Amino acid sequence: MEPIVERRYWILVSDPRQYHWDTLFVKGKEMWRGAGSRPAVKRLVKQLRRGDRVLAYHGTPDRWVYALAEVTRDPYVDPGDPEGKAMIIDLRAVERLPHPVRLADIKLNPLLRHMKFLKNPRLPISPVTESEYREVLRMGGIVPSPGMPLP
Repeated sequence: MEPIVERRYWILVSDPRQYHWDTLFVKGKEMWRGAGSRPAVKRLVKQLRRGDRVLAYHGTPDRWVYALAEVTRDPYVDPGDPEGKAMIIDLRAVERLPHPVRLADIKLNPLLRHMKFLKNPRLPISPVTESEYREVLRMGGIVPSPGMPLP
């Protein structure tokens, strides 16, 4: 029997001119190669686990949380990286937000002022607390029904 692991939450950043999150929705699931091989980012990627939830963020020029995704496989070395240093994860599309949540609105929300993401929104990955995740979903138009879990 596998031990129960607590679900964690993340923001993954993508430049929509290089990888638009709609691509994930068209394909349903895909390898996410957006992290690269920088040591600090690699340490974060290694913390992702199957079942974790992701806020899919579009960087410049959009600067908004666009959709939700789920990690479907623990991190592994990118088979396309000849040096074997870059880590990737597999993602599954969950849902587009009814209303993308702009970075400017996240910065104005007092419940989100301590998000690690706000300290450096250029990082391709950042952890998010469950309460921050829920607040971003609320801002994006996703509110849970009684007895129904959030996506």
